Amino acid sequence: MPFTLATWNINSVRLREPIVLKLLREEAPDVLCLQECKSPVDKIPTEGFAELGYTHMVARGQKGYNGVAILSRLPMVEAGDMDFADLGHARHIAGRLENGVTIHNFYVPAGGDVPDREVNEKFGQKLDYLTDMRDWFHAEKPEKSILVGDLNIAPREDDVWSHKQLLKVVSHTPVEVEALAETQDAGGWVDVTRQDIPEGQLYSWWSYRARDWDVADKGRRLDHVWATPDISNAGHSSRVLRNARGWEKPSDHAPVFATFDV
Repeated sequence: MPFTLATWNINSVRLREPIVLKLLREEAPDVLCLQECKSPVDKIPTEGFAELGYTHMVARGQKGYNGVAILSRLPMVEAGDMDFADLGHARHIAGRLENGVTIHNFYVPAGGDVPDREVNEKFGQKLDYLTDMRDWFHAEKPEKSILVGDLNIAPREDDVWSHKQLLKVVSHTPVEVEALAETQDAGGWVDVTRQDIPEGQLYSWWSYRARDWDVADKGRRLDHVWATPDISNAGHSSRVLRNARGWEKPSDHAPVFATFDV
């Protein structure tokens, strides 16, 4: 049975509950993975989601920052979480659907402003987090799995508005791109979004600092949908819901969708 999945860095699920409800009403994905929920799990506003049929949730939360949640209208059970780089952050949660597909929802550290671990601890934490992800996938090869989330890296030249101007900007530096590629390779993950949309500029994030984000269009593709090779060919209909970036009190990220016939 096909199911549609969306991933969205919501930048506070409580503050932006209205646009989460708008997305669920208008787009009706079967599964919605949220990052940067900025809420303890017991404070996530689940009542409105449940009224729309999203009665299943697995989540990890923290007060004020980080936090990941998977909302589903399909039956789903928790499938664990990992604390990569020993940060003590709520940055990963996994859920398993009745068809046996495991969905991993990640929020990789942003990495601060300076791409040098010697002077910026946050950048070092980001690289360590990716290394631990890589080592985990080497040790426990994922199968029948989907990995989504805000990975905070735009790997391809056409995943950013200017490759040359962003080469020294955190999220597009060669060291980060290489680390992400090693992580992807370790699990054999297939980039479903780029499998569907192989050519052209594609973004999922636009800075709040831009006075007119839509016209300036200085975006980056930080949000990803990957799948293991055994189900990657079942993925299709990928898209970025760009107009959600312009909704009232928006996140600076737009939701990324894919459908899987599994």
